[in-house]
Amino acid sequence: MACPCPAMSNLVRTEPLRGEPPLLVPGGTYSVVVLLQGYAEPEGVSDAVRADGSVTLVLPQDWALGSSHREPPSGDGGSKSALKEAARGPIVVDTGGPWAREALLGALAGQGVAPGDVTLVVGTHGHSDHIGNLGLFPGAALLVSHDFCLPGGRYLPHGLSEERPLRLGPGLEVWATPGHGGQKDVSVVVAGTALGTVVVVGDVFERDGDEDSWQALSEDPVAQERSRKRILSAADVVVPGHGAPFKVVREDS
Repeated sequence: MACPCPAMSNLVRTEPLRGEPPLLVPGGTYSVVVLLQGYAEPEGVSDAVRADGSVTLVLPQDWALGSSHREPPSGDGGSKSALKEAARGPIVVDTGGPWAREALLGALAGQGVAPGDVTLVVGTHGHSDHIGNLGLFPGAALLVSHDFCLPGGRYLPHGLSEERPLRLGPGLEVWATPGHGGQKDVSVVVAGTALGTVVVVGDVFERDGDEDSWQALSEDPVAQERSRKRILSAADVVVPGHGAPFKVVREDS
């Protein structure tokens, strides 16, 4: 169902992006693959919910199988150079819960990627259904919420804020998009794909058409509303935390 968003200066609506995972969005510099589609389903007669988060792979165009087997970034040049070095290989955005371990390994293998090939893992926020498989990637740099560390646990400051995104490569950025899990949520922005700008948002958007439910799950609804508007103003495709990717369609008012 299309979602009208009248708060924008132009009329904005959303519509589902057709296709089942793995869903490939090719790009000039980076391609995006939605490996596992998140879900959140009520279970039983109580308030219990069975849920898992979406898992997305970002692949640099010039990455070849096995090419990322090299020494990890040392960080001697600071966080900026370390992040750019880490982003030269496959990037996993969120890892699902630990119960999704085998599904994640199978989805990666389907793209010709082994856990040891992954050079950067981004956790959009610290909930268990989004970072439950970090242990599969001991050789990767980790950016979980606003914590950035190199393999072995060397943490580097980086200055990420709403006014200052982290630029990982041409058309590839990490944005601070607070709200759902507090002040430290992040989203990954991939520009220049065949469908335009793809934004992987964690739970800033739970799913397409979540207007009736997201506030109840938010630690800071005011900040999250600001993040949602920012994403809708920039994205052509949104990968939400617990549903199918959706397109953002802008029409003149």
